[in-house]
Amino acid sequence: MYKFISWNVNGLRAVCGKGFADIFEELDADFFCLQETKLQEGQIDLEFLGYRSYWNYADKKGYSGTAIYTRHEPVSVTYGIGIDEHDHEGRVITLEMEDFFLVCVYTPNSQDGLKRLDYRMRWEDDFRAYLKGLAERKGVIVCGDLNVAHKEIDLKNPKSNRMNAGFTDQERAQFTNLLDAGFIDTFRYFYPDQTDIYSWWSYRFQARQKNAGWRIDYFVTSENLKDRLTGAKIHTEIFGSDHCPVELTLA
Repeated sequence: MYKFISWNVNGLRAVCGKGFADIFEELDADFFCLQETKLQEGQIDLEFLGYRSYWNYADKKGYSGTAIYTRHEPVSVTYGIGIDEHDHEGRVITLEMEDFFLVCVYTPNSQDGLKRLDYRMRWEDDFRAYLKGLAERKGVIVCGDLNVAHKEIDLKNPKSNRMNAGFTDQERAQFTNLLDAGFIDTFRYFYPDQTDIYSWWSYRFQARQKNAGWRIDYFVTSENLKDRLTGAKIHTEIFGSDHCPVELTLA
């Protein structure tokens, strides 16, 4: 059995001051994936006994960034998706394991006024093609902050947020395209009708206290891993970031 955790920490140094090490040990994952580390190389020395770690940093300081801690030595590690337009923001790390690929991703935000929506659409097409290429070789597990709430059930206030970043018709359609390309939203696989479970809450308007959240952090797997899926979880009880960790277990 493998246990995977994914967490957008919204600044790893900040969350280290809020009990990150204890949370890491408590969750006891085989693979612990981070997004929005907001680090440059050498800015943190954070290792855990029994784990090796891999880091992808954005060119821009204090921005984006991903990391994976793993108990299991990978066959190979790659950074980015091999397209220069997308590979300067530290958004993707891929571990090739013996029987699957693990992809940690921090999807670009379309931003206020949707000023990055056109870029986001190019990213979606290119990233989906990248994942499909991996899935032709072996099973694929994708995790991270995908910056989209797929269906109305996935956020508290769908009507008032329609066409806001993360809930545009275009972004939602691209997530559907990914599923149609042979991938599974694992939380919905186990809990198709579950309401009021979210993974991100704005820091404004006491959103977390009111549970006015969005489910934008995911584990998505290729269809050929369906028989190995054993559980999915969203750790709404864990604080420290505006996101909470999400979990997948695999036989």
